[in-house]
Parts: sequence; structure tokens; C-alpha cells
Amino acid sequence: MGNTHPGATSPFGMVSACAYSGAYPTGYGRYAKNTEGVPEDMFGRMQASGFTHFQQSGTGAIRKYYNYVRVTPMVQPLDDLGQSWALEDERAEAGYYAANLATGIRSEITVGEKVAVHRYTFPDHHSARLVIDLSCGGLAIDLGRTVPLRAQIESMGHGRAQGTVVMEGVPLSVYAEVDSPGWRQMLWYDRRLIPGGTRLDFDSIRHTTLRPFGMLFMGAARAGQTIEVRLGFSLRGCDQARRNLERECGAGQSAFETVRARTRSRWRDHLGRVRVEGGTDARRTVMATALYHSLIKPCIAEDESPNWPDPGPYAFDVCTMWDIYKTQIPLLSAIVPDRAGDVLESLIRVCEEEGNFPIGYRMARGADRFFRQASALAHTALADVHALRRPGIDWSWALVHMVDDLRRLYGEDFWEHGVVHPITHTLDLAYAHHCTAQVARALNDHRLADDLERRSRDWINAFDPATGLLRDSEFYEGGKWNYSFRLLHDMAGRIRMAGGDTAFTAMLDRFFGYGAEPVKQPGRCPDPIEMTAGYALNRFEGLNNEPDMEVPWAYHYAGRPDRTAEIVNAALTWQFGTGPGGLPGNDDSGGLSSWYVWASLGLFPVAGQNLFLVSAPAFDRASLQVEGGEFVIETTGHRESSISVDGIDRDPPPQYVQSATLNGRPLHATHLNAADVHHGGRLHLRLGPEPSTWGQRIRPPSLSDPHPKERR
Repeated sequence: MGNTHPGATSPFGMVSACAYSGAYPTGYGRYAKNTEGVPEDMFGRMQASGFTHFQQSGTGAIRKYYNYVRVTPMVQPLDDLGQSWALEDERAEAGYYAANLATGIRSEITVGEKVAVHRYTFPDHHSARLVIDLSCGGLAIDLGRTVPLRAQIESMGHGRAQGTVVMEGVPLSVYAEVDSPGWRQMLWYDRRLIPGGTRLDFDSIRHTTLRPFGMLFMGAARAGQTIEVRLGFSLRGCDQARRNLERECGAGQSAFETVRARTRSRWRDHLGRVRVEGGTDARRTVMATALYHSLIKPCIAEDESPNWPDPGPYAFDVCTMWDIYKTQIPLLSAIVPDRAGDVLESLIRVCEEEGNFPIGYRMARGADRFFRQASALAHTALADVHALRRPGIDWSWALVHMVDDLRRLYGEDFWEHGVVHPITHTLDLAYAHHCTAQVARALNDHRLADDLERRSRDWINAFDPATGLLRDSEFYEGGKWNYSFRLLHDMAGRIRMAGGDTAFTAMLDRFFGYGAEPVKQPGRCPDPIEMTAGYALNRFEGLNNEPDMEVPWAYHYAGRPDRTAEIVNAALTWQFGTGPGGLPGNDDSGGLSSWYVWASLGLFPVAGQNLFLVSAPAFDRASLQVEGGEFVIETTGHRESSISVDGIDRDPPPQYVQSATLNGRPLHATHLNAADVHHGGRLHLRLGPEPSTWGQRIRPPSLSDPHPKERR
């Protein structure tokens, strides 16, 4: 289902807001927790008990994080808080979400970078209520609830209140202004009002002692009367939350339309940095949606780190690097380089303060490093940015952390033995050594670079020469075949070990199911025996598994870009659509959507190698606004094709690149330097219905090439 939500967001903003039902995994919707097959219903309708803040986007087993500060408009007694009402007439735009509750209340939400503004239109009622619950968090699934450790709330009168809750070790502060003239303002605890009370303090909260608590505003409402709720957030206390609110909303004035317009403008600017021409309405819709989902996470909160006092970017919802380092971070680096720089600067600071580069980093103190998933992925992104000579990062200092991080966790065993299990970490660490060597050499530390490069050649220790596949080991969310075809820094050596181009291509063909019977997709609650049999096929899982995302482009290194074109065309046609199920798996903070953007453009970034691979695009013409101006991909002979949104078996045949030029000069290779893209230029592709000899002779560069600097 993609696991996304339609709530209000701002590009890379700290705050999101959406209707809350407690469903898996974002808190929005009606599905129960599941990891295989079609999801089961948790609720029989779309419903909400209020509207919460801070949601994940497209992740998998997130369990319990976020959905804090629930705002509930009511015409029922406070005893009914927590009850859910049917959602009707939902509407979503970039930066805006609205729905009617079955109670007759119209609810609208918009967000800025660090604020949320709610607007509620009530029916005629003698005792309407606006309830802010600070005890709420997590999901309504087993083990899904988040309980605050400590909390403090203060009611200051005149529609103003503030509070701080410590969730997962992080202090989240909110400053609230409620525009409700004539309404009473009170605190409440355990669904009981505290008349005259102005402060609540909880020094120690446990699951067994938690009772809901928060703020309440109550009074008579005329039909059509609107109440505006302005919330400023901070991870550095209530005073900073108030300053954030005043900066984005102004002081004590209606701000809904102002914030909505500003966020809409911000989205228009970001989404306008990739433009396409041609294609069907459905294909353009999927492309625009994919770009939107690519620009929501990570959250970048300037001067908001709760873990160190200094100013600068603080990025959370890096969830996880395993999901985003191959596709999303290269996309951000291309079209929003300042934001990509902020993410990397924040990761360096995390390493400095907490001792390692995180694989995953949430708004949670010292939690979920995901070290089993992968190793040393930040090195890849840092090497790419360094190769582009981007300012703003102290590279000598960054190199210190890159080198030190290589020797932590699994890296210690790799350093001593040149191989480590799980075996995929051997590939991660060898690749990270190669990336770090490039930075060290550019900084003129040649002795260090030579040592790192020597160790990077230990990738070969991960493979069994008898099979050409990875050695037997444990594998995270995949198997030996999924991981055996990832793009390494020495693909030429990898292919030689597999027996050469023909043998390697045959292995890829088997993985992608050329000549095989179709695979039946699992339905609702699939039997474990069925799933085991499916995994035993050792087949491509269709982009819903991160190790598979780059594999279609492995054909380029064997001189078969025609195969890449076939696989990518099939994926773009059959695996993405405009309706429910329109994403072939978890969107994973935009990682999968970023894949779609790149594949539709006919480009794929080889993260860590300052390289793009070229294939047939899905649109007649496209352009990216990059640091150097505009990079244009234009075609001759492009044929429009539909995506399979209605299940009709139309299966458009792929197109193949016949020849290419870059800035008017012939391009005989299937790859570009990343600088060619980031500096701006024009790539022209002549397409045709049959494979050609284009790209068969000159392969993308590899570490063991006799002339590795020859690019095209």
C-alpha cells in the first residue's frame, strides 16, 4: 500500500499533521500491522479520534513512533475522548488536509516548517470542545503505544498554553494559541477537568500509571463558527516553540491562510525543479506524486537538536539510510543541494556526539541504530558530495569520522579479517572503504587512501567463486540472490569472477525470470508455506526490497543496456499506479518514489561513484533544475505508453537507446559523470523499438579497469 499518508506536510519540514485512527503504520487509515501479502483491515471504515502530529512516510515496521499532540474537536462530553468518528469528504493538497467528522465538524489543517495551524468549523452547539491531548503517541496495535516519561503543562489564559512531554527520551515542547473568544480554558487529567488549575507536572510516568492529560477549551458554538488552533513546536523548550510560532504565524492573529499559502509556494518551488513533457495523465500523476513523496523526509529542523546545544541543522526521520542512500539522497543532491548538505552535516554531528554514523535516526534518543541492516552507508553519500566540491562541510573533520566509523561494530572484524558476517556487511564495508579512499586522496592523504583502497578490494571475500554468488550467511530482508547483484566499485572484477559477460547476464536473466512461469502474488494472510515457496524461487521481488532497486542497471556493466530498458519499462508500467496499491511496497521515506523519478528520467545514480547510468526515459522530454542551471533529457522517436492503472493487459513494448549525444557531442557509453548532470547540460537520446549496439563496448568504470579514468 506504500504506507504513506495524505496529511499536511512541508518540504523536509519538522511537522506533519493528519487524521489519527491508530492504524498501521503511520496512524492514518484502517489497516492492521502486516508484513506480507494484502493488508488486513483493522477498522471497517475510515475514521479518526482526532488529528496528530509527526508521522512517518512510507516506512515498514515502525511500531510506535510519533503521532504526538492529538487535537480533537468535540461536541460530546470529555468522557468520550478517544472515541473515533467516521471520516467523510477527505481532501488533500500539498501542505493541506481536510475532512468532515461524522459529528458534523469540518476539520482543516496546514503546516509550516515548525508549526501546525488547525481550523475547525462547528455546528450549532451549546457546549463545543477543543481538546489537546499531550499523552497520546504511537499506534493502536500490540506494543504500539508510546508513553511519555515526563511531562509538564501550563495554562496561561487568554487562549495560550504550553507544555513539554519527553517521548522516547526527547523533550517535545508545544506552544498553543487557540482563537476562541469567550470560551473557558482548563487543564484536564484522566478525562476530568481541573477548574482553576494552571499547571500539571509529571516527574515519572510508567505504562501502569499513565492517565491521559492535556488542555481543553470549551464554550457555545454558532453554526459555521470557526476556531483556529496555532501550535508551535520545538525540541529545545517552550520558549523556542513560542518563537517558532511567532516567526511563522505572527503574534496573536489568524494565520491559517498565510501559513497555507507559504507552504504551497514552498511546494511549488520544490516540485517545479523536475519537469516532464509528454506521457499520459496517469503517468504524469504518478511522476508528480513520486516527486512529492521524495521531498517529505528527512525532517530538517534548524537549531533544534535536543542532544547538543550548538546551532545548525538537525535531521531526523533518516529512516533509514538503507532505504534512501542509493536513490533519494542523490535526488536531493541534484535538485535541492542545500538540503542534502544539511542532512550530511547533521549526520557528521551525530557521529561526533554519539560515536557513529547512524543507519537510522529518529526523533528518539539513542534508539534504533539498525546496525543489523547495513554498515557505513553515510560514507557513500559523503563521497558523492565531496566529489562535487560542495562547500559547507569541513572535509578534513568529516574524513576523521569516516575513518573512525569504519572500525566500529562490524567494521572491527572486517578490519582484522577482511570478511564479516552477515556477509552483506562485507560488501558495505568494502564499498565504504573505497568511498573514504576517494575523499582521503582528494585531501592528499595518499598513504591513508592507499590503505583504504587495498581493503576495499576485500569485496571479493564475500563471494563464492564456485557459484558466482555471495557465500552462505544470514541476510536482512532478502537472500543470497537479492544481494549478489548490487552495484560494486569493481563491477568488472565482479563479472570476471562470475565467468564473464555471458555468464553474468545469464544469472541476471534467471533472477529476473526471463523464460520462467509467472509468479502468483500473495493475497490476504498468505500461508507461510506459500511465502516460503515464493522466497525459494530466488527471484526479483519487484522493487519492494531495497537490495533489488539497483539490480536492473547491473546489466549495463555486462554490455546489455537493452535488458535494463526491458526491466525498467516493465516496472514503470506494471508496478506503479494512481490508486490504492499504486506503490509496489513501502515507500520508505521516499526511497522507492525517488527510484521512480530517476527511472522515469532515464537516469540512475550510482551512489558513491560520482556516476549516472543512462537508459530509455518514460517521457518525451524532462528537465531538472540543478546547481549549474538546467539539465535536459530530450528524445527523438519517443513513443507514448500508458501505465496499467486498470489491470488491462496492454504491456507496452520497451524502447531502446539507439544513439546519444551530450551537449551535442556523441556519447557512446551508457554512463555520465555526476558533474555532467549537476553542472547542467543537454542529453539527447534517439530511441527505437529494437535493441542496438549502443553502450555495448564502453562499460561504466570499475576499480580494476586498466584505465579507470576513461569515462566515455
